[in-house]
Amino acid sequence: MPDNTRRARDESFWQTFADRYAVQPGPINLENGYFGRMSRTVVEEYQRNIELVNRSNSVYVRQRFEQTDSLKIRAQVAELIGVPAETVALTRNASDGLQSLIRNYNRLQPGDQVLICDLEYDTVKGAMRWLARNRGVEVIEIEHPHPASFDSLLSTYRAAFARYPRLKLMALTHVTHRTGLVMPVQAIAAAAKEYGIDVILDGAHALGQFEFDLDELGIAFAAYNLHKWIGAPLTLGFLYIATERLADIDPDMGEMHFPITDIRARTPYSTPNIPALLTLPLVLEEHWAMGGSAAKGARVNYLRNLWVHAVRELPGIEVMTPDDPRLYCGITSLRFTAHADQQPMVERLLNDYNLFTVVRSGAACGPCIRITPGLTSTAADMTLLTTALTELS
Repeated sequence: MPDNTRRARDESFWQTFADRYAVQPGPINLENGYFGRMSRTVVEEYQRNIELVNRSNSVYVRQRFEQTDSLKIRAQVAELIGVPAETVALTRNASDGLQSLIRNYNRLQPGDQVLICDLEYDTVKGAMRWLARNRGVEVIEIEHPHPASFDSLLSTYRAAFARYPRLKLMALTHVTHRTGLVMPVQAIAAAAKEYGIDVILDGAHALGQFEFDLDELGIAFAAYNLHKWIGAPLTLGFLYIATERLADIDPDMGEMHFPITDIRARTPYSTPNIPALLTLPLVLEEHWAMGGSAAKGARVNYLRNLWVHAVRELPGIEVMTPDDPRLYCGITSLRFTAHADQQPMVERLLNDYNLFTVVRSGAACGPCIRITPGLTSTAADMTLLTTALTELS
């Protein structure tokens, strides 16, 4: 058994990490997909940095942060995904990065087609529809069959590529926020390349849940969050553009603070959350000390499997995410099949069992309840969830 898999089952080992986080008394949080907690030491460092920037004001920012510290931080962020620093630009979040990539992609002509599916984030859908209104392109929207499989996901995309020969650009979500489905990105990107279609990857939930290599995946454009599974303060993310593809993304609305050859020109120039950025070196140090994405992912996958395997066959419960290890992560959704509206069941989970969950809608397969354990979650929490679902089913 791989070391990370063995450690994922070690409650005492993970309790040592859970103890580093302050948790407010109240419901058990099974909605850790929204954003992650900062450890106590990160919160303290963040507060110190707020005080530092407030005291020193522009003297520090102009003399040190802009000239040296921000560049070092950017290089550390790039190390997270194993890419050169010059291929990364810091943003407020993945959505900001994705919007910048989409609106500044310059290889579209009127009459071209762009592709989205039912599982994309709504902000991404909106950005692609904006292209239609402002660039004269057509948005093709497809739905994935349910239940999904590796082959069905790939087949749906291949069918769309063949049916719509004017496709030039597509959005692709690595981990879908609605159900936790992990898309077979490498296979889909390879098929898209055969048809001359570029991919913009939404990696918001992927970073910190598993390791990946963008070169192997065949991805030239992507955006990520640092406040979900990495443990950074809110308002931090970044975008990635492969070096050889930088010219295919225009400077953002004519941004001229950086040279046209600098990826930072592809984002709006503004005053960032400097104290949060200064906290990143400690955040990344703790991320690696915990074992990085491989260890975190193994832990939340283990917690996911505890409840999924216990309720998968229950009558009245449908687990929306497959058990193919290529297609799932810590996030998994379910629905109560006797209820068209899942919100009352979310309220039952909260009021009767003290479990906080959230409804996600928008997928063609219907509304569902998203279950997302985090680094402070325990096997006992999954046992309680299993009991609740069994009784409510």
